[in-house]
Amino acid sequence: MADGKQRKSPRTGGVLDRIAPAVIVVGALLTTLGIVGAFTLAGPVVGAAVDGVEVIGGQVVSNQLLFSQKIFYIHVPVAIASFAAVTFEAYFSLRYLMTRDAAFDLRAQVVTEVALVFVVAVMATGVPWTRFEWGVWWTWEPRLTTYLILMLLVIAYFILRSAVDDPERKAAYSAVFGIIMFVDVPISFMITRMIPSSVHPVVFRTDSGLSPDMLIPFLLGLLGMLCVACGLFRLRLRATELDERVRRAKELLDEE
Repeated sequence: MADGKQRKSPRTGGVLDRIAPAVIVVGALLTTLGIVGAFTLAGPVVGAAVDGVEVIGGQVVSNQLLFSQKIFYIHVPVAIASFAAVTFEAYFSLRYLMTRDAAFDLRAQVVTEVALVFVVAVMATGVPWTRFEWGVWWTWEPRLTTYLILMLLVIAYFILRSAVDDPERKAAYSAVFGIIMFVDVPISFMITRMIPSSVHPVVFRTDSGLSPDMLIPFLLGLLGMLCVACGLFRLRLRATELDERVRRAKELLDEE
């Protein structure tokens, strides 16, 4: 029975850890190709070109507005990667509550650290997009509001972990909070469908909403960001686990 539990416990140090640096490099290359393609292949406003200021589709479009469209090829892939990270955090948290295996709590903590990096990146790329597209630095639009809530929840996750000293209680409270935090992910993702907004378009739909010259750079950037997120997770997990082993070894030495 003990052996069965041991086999179910996730481990580090395998092939995933060995290829993690290569995955990050591949992800960075794909992301770079996506960005280059966004500026060289993807046409602005579905192929329209602007010399100064013109009216396209009843909207006054400038070069500054077109530049904000290029941010889309970074902003959206980073946002999807952050959603994926929080989703895995909820999975690891649920697995911890089911098994009480500290390995799952460690993974939930590490993947939330990765999520925090991408959440901050989303906000950093979203602010100039908002300024160029809508003429303001911030607006309480449904997608922005729900994603801001997600960022605050991710920050609160680490505040909670630092506020509880007992390891088992810390892991249990964090797991419950992490699952609650995940609830905001589908809400933030689907909010543009639930509350149609003229300012935040629906990107993922049956016709993709993008022409091939725009879709290819977007998919390259999306795949690249997901690779970077996976690689960072594995590297950070390995480093955190090694630190934890060193800490436990020091505690044993102190007891002796």
